[in-house]
Amino acid sequence: MIRVANAPVSYGAFELTVGVLPNVPGPEQVLDAIAAAGYEGTELGPLGYLGDGEALRERLAARGLELVGAFVELRFGDGDFAPLETTLDLLAAFGAQPVLADKGPRDGDVHLDGVAEALERARGRGLEPSFHHHMGTRVQTPAEIERLLDGTDVTLLLDTGHLTAAGGDAVQGLRDWHARIGHLHVKDVRLEVLRTAADWNEAWRCGAFCELGTGDVDLDAFFAELDGYSGWLVVEQDWVPRAGEDPAEQIEAQARNRRWLREHVGL
Repeated sequence: MIRVANAPVSYGAFELTVGVLPNVPGPEQVLDAIAAAGYEGTELGPLGYLGDGEALRERLAARGLELVGAFVELRFGDGDFAPLETTLDLLAAFGAQPVLADKGPRDGDVHLDGVAEALERARGRGLEPSFHHHMGTRVQTPAEIERLLDGTDVTLLLDTGHLTAAGGDAVQGLRDWHARIGHLHVKDVRLEVLRTAADWNEAWRCGAFCELGTGDVDLDAFFAELDGYSGWLVVEQDWVPRAGEDPAEQIEAQARNRRWLREHVGL
């Protein structure tokens, strides 16, 4: 069974904006919007943003939402697992999934022994992580994903937008790595924004990720190929609020994304 969630980053709330930009919606508004749009769960966002412990549990329960997982960036190989341990402390109480990602920058290969140690630490808490390939990191391209999967036993978080932005194909990725996929992020991306931007950071801030069905990812073909997957599917549309921007339009965009899934995929 596939269950559909969203994440605070779709509403402009993530590590680079919370407590920094004045027009980032608060946790109550974001959770209300996620529930109202018909999503069943949410990823965590920055530690503390949605609350901790019992406060988080009460906020989720009041809206009928589940905690799906949490994004943890690590510089694998430097031995610093403090961000992971702090996140695991919270996730263990919810049985939610740690989502590992390389912190970058793109200066060589990801340290596979460091990934293996992160897996061991999470599994020691009874949690099974997935690994998020991500633009701007050392696990970005299809070849880098292959190296990660060949060198570890981690499951893959397949992200349709990041894979397409990195020159891959979401449908082919689904075929190649189907047996290793443990989590899904469904995004659409406008490649023209990438071609005209100075770099990925500029493209991302300029709205490279767009509403489902409006970009260059062949989502219809992707979902036609998605057979046998059971678990969470998280819609993401990363948004960096600009000065004076009202989050109301982005909130409605996530409602449209939820309707797109119902109308096009039956989810």
